[in-house]
Amino acid sequence: MNKTLRLSFSLKNTYRVNGILYSLKQIPLLKRLLPETLYRVHAFKVFANVLSVLWEIVSVFLGKAIYFAVMLYGFGSLYQPAQPSRLSLHILLFLSVIGALLNTFMFDPSRDKYYAMVLLRMDARQYTLVNYWYAIIKVVIGFLPAAVIFGLLQGIAIWICLLIPFFVAGLKLISAAVSLIVFEKTGRPTNENGPGKLTWLSIILLLGAAYGLPAAGLILPETAVAALMALSIAGGAAAVWKILSFRGYREMYQQLFVKSMHQMDSAKKLAREQSRKAISADTAITSRRKGFEFLNELFIRRHQKILWKASKKIAVVCLCLVLGALLAFYLAPEAKEPVNGMLLTYLPYFVFIMYAINRGTGFTQALFMNCDHSLLTYSFYKQPRFVLRLFQIRLREIIKVNLLPAAVIGAGLSVLLYASGGTDNPLNYAVLFISILCLSVFFSTHYLTVYYLLQPYNAGTEMKSGTYQIVHSVTYFVCFFMMQLKMPTIMFGLMTIIFCVVYCVAACILIYRLAPKTFRIRA
Repeated sequence: MNKTLRLSFSLKNTYRVNGILYSLKQIPLLKRLLPETLYRVHAFKVFANVLSVLWEIVSVFLGKAIYFAVMLYGFGSLYQPAQPSRLSLHILLFLSVIGALLNTFMFDPSRDKYYAMVLLRMDARQYTLVNYWYAIIKVVIGFLPAAVIFGLLQGIAIWICLLIPFFVAGLKLISAAVSLIVFEKTGRPTNENGPGKLTWLSIILLLGAAYGLPAAGLILPETAVAALMALSIAGGAAAVWKILSFRGYREMYQQLFVKSMHQMDSAKKLAREQSRKAISADTAITSRRKGFEFLNELFIRRHQKILWKASKKIAVVCLCLVLGALLAFYLAPEAKEPVNGMLLTYLPYFVFIMYAINRGTGFTQALFMNCDHSLLTYSFYKQPRFVLRLFQIRLREIIKVNLLPAAVIGAGLSVLLYASGGTDNPLNYAVLFISILCLSVFFSTHYLTVYYLLQPYNAGTEMKSGTYQIVHSVTYFVCFFMMQLKMPTIMFGLMTIIFCVVYCVAACILIYRLAPKTFRIRA
């Protein structure tokens, strides 16, 4: 067992070290300084190994801390319960069941498992059990400090806090044992990377129970949650026998690997097929413009479904929500006062909303797959003045697409502010409207700028930039935590407008200076 654990960890660590070195080579400021023989330099390997080990340790605790901070404390702060501890335990119960359905640590046909079981011919049962118990131990250790600290802050009894890590582990053990039983009876293994319709339906229902029931004033008692936790721990202990006695791990994983590769191929084919369907094949589509304006107009006209269809749907939904709110004011006038207060202090919430509805990602993906993928092979396409010119043209178009729902939201908020009682400062109406438009412009500019500076795709249209993904992840978390801010609308709105203008100017400068070097197909 110890030998298997060492080999397994060595395999994972090697894979991670190579990934770290590759990511370092993708950072624009570092790629020039690092040698081409980076993988052979001992000092860099030692550095990457240290980072790998540190990440292994940090990831045990960091993910759990973020989970408690965002899913429990963050969303829980939207409610005003009389007993915060009761609400937290209610949400935790249902979210933990979701986690057990989506991730047992056993039915993920990952690359390291493929390398170990297929290429290196390691004992499948021994390899699976060693890594599985290692993952379960990490769950218990990682959840323990987060559960105790967060639980005590929420007023949860210490003995319940200590139960939480074992409760989460127990649910994962039960889920794994049930999946093994299903495989024995049906011969079909569970693939965590491709949940079925029943699983997704269960997740939706559980999410509704976690966050919807408290909104309706229905929260499970602490004693009931504690009892369910104890039962889950007992069930997990009973499931250990099934996991240890199961003998068909190699057969199960062989099916998972084949199924996973088939799913990836099918997903790629489906994505290409959907991309082709979304593009108009009408040969009558043309343009009277010249140069890059000609190229851009043809692209926009042939991609109407991708660009404008979703934007129009979002605008219609937003309009319906505004009309629904106005109807609610008419039917329940007492709702006007709290809504008025929210509109004057909760504008930061709309940073995340505008981030979520922005079509920048879809726009840049379509640009590469159906335009830049071919044209980036030509040197003229990467000349600074041409890069900047095309960037400005594309920015203009994506701003147009995103401004439609933004205008509906901005105007709707101003109307709701007026209908809910108005404001002593008429400037608030203009700030609400303009700041929403500026947020839309910012995200449009941001997505396109990141695309030009970190162009993440290779010739096979596969994403190969870890830096690009990190930037998008950071953007998400910044937008999410903006929801925690409470600031007067006029102050936050003016700050938003100023920031948007500065960011757009800076983006154009960066594109002109750096994009000719960074805007190219990745190796």
